[in-house]
Amino acid sequence: MEPTFYGLLVFLIIGSIVALEMKDILSSVIAVGVVGLALSILFLLLGAPDIAITQVVVEIIVVTVLIRAAARSGRVEMTRRPDLVSTVLGLILVLCFCGFALAALETLRPFGGARPLVGHWYLVNAEAGTGCANAVMAILLDFRGYDTLGEATVILTAILGAVVLLRPKAREEEAEPAVVPGVPAEVAHE
Repeated sequence: MEPTFYGLLVFLIIGSIVALEMKDILSSVIAVGVVGLALSILFLLLGAPDIAITQVVVEIIVVTVLIRAAARSGRVEMTRRPDLVSTVLGLILVLCFCGFALAALETLRPFGGARPLVGHWYLVNAEAGTGCANAVMAILLDFRGYDTLGEATVILTAILGAVVLLRPKAREEEAEPAVVPGVPAEVAHE
């Protein structure tokens, strides 16, 4: 796992830098989407499938909203057809992602298999260890507090990004002073 882990980590760093340095907003959004999918693979390798699923779902929603916002802003031209190199590179990346996903699925225990002992320990010791009678809340807020905080941060960041990109251009219109007929501009703005 070490080479794969470090390879994905380097890919995440390079992909983030590429997303920041892109001049075209659509290319930047696509780079962010690829980085998010690589991050979900990293979560799978680290043994956190719940976080990986959350990351994929949020990433799909955010990238879809960002692509819609970029296309709606009028700064994106979708007339250019991809060349052969771009198509082949895209197919290779999709196949690599599918290979990683299949490898991760093979490591999961079979459906209906024995429960892991760790889950049983949490259920037995939740109330004694945290003082909370609800085992689910004890696990979410005490045992896995940082995980829950991370998921909430991802969702909040996605919502804030969507709000910023989809807001109307009201600030540009507010910058222009209002003209009142028959009243000098100096008096109207006092």
